[in-house]
Amino acid sequence: MPLHVLPAPAPALRSILAALSSPSAALEDRPPALRSVQGPLSPESPLPVHVLDDLNGTDALDRTGPDGSGLRTRLTGWRFLLRGDDGPVAAAETVLTPDGWTFSHFFEGPYLGSTELALRRAESSATLFQPRLLSVPALYMLTLWLHADPEADASTTALTPADLLVPLAPAPPGITAHRPYRVGELLPVMTLRLSPAPLLGSPA
Repeated sequence: MPLHVLPAPAPALRSILAALSSPSAALEDRPPALRSVQGPLSPESPLPVHVLDDLNGTDALDRTGPDGSGLRTRLTGWRFLLRGDDGPVAAAETVLTPDGWTFSHFFEGPYLGSTELALRRAESSATLFQPRLLSVPALYMLTLWLHADPEADASTTALTPADLLVPLAPAPPGITAHRPYRVGELLPVMTLRLSPAPLLGSPA
């Protein structure tokens, strides 16, 4: 398997297991799929979650090279797919607090299957990548970030020209889900989506 999946911090995994097994956890705080599942759940496919905040129209292009180099993210958490007998039914996320990694929340939705599909396709690549998740809040967009340095620490925040970004479905209009993009190829498309539409002149 060409993907080099980093091991999640042990406290992050422990916090997920504790949340799953806690009898005091409020059922109403869990998504319906998680409330109705029968049998044990296994936290799998841990991925560091990074957020790209510094994306504001053409300003982002002005601060980066033509290949997208120079963009930086911030590590916000670790996400696990919760797998049952029939595949992933939900996901769980941890966040970093002053006391260390701790459970944040459970959730479900289309990104579960989309993440698994993107990982499976990436495994067939001839190049060794380190998988991460990259969220672009300004576009309500989530991508599988295939970092070209498989040995990099999860807290490394710089995107490199050799990295691939695979938008997960549903993707924003004009961006093809599950198509691998180079950073320098996708960045202009993302910034175009954020640029204000030109004002049309008044008819003569």
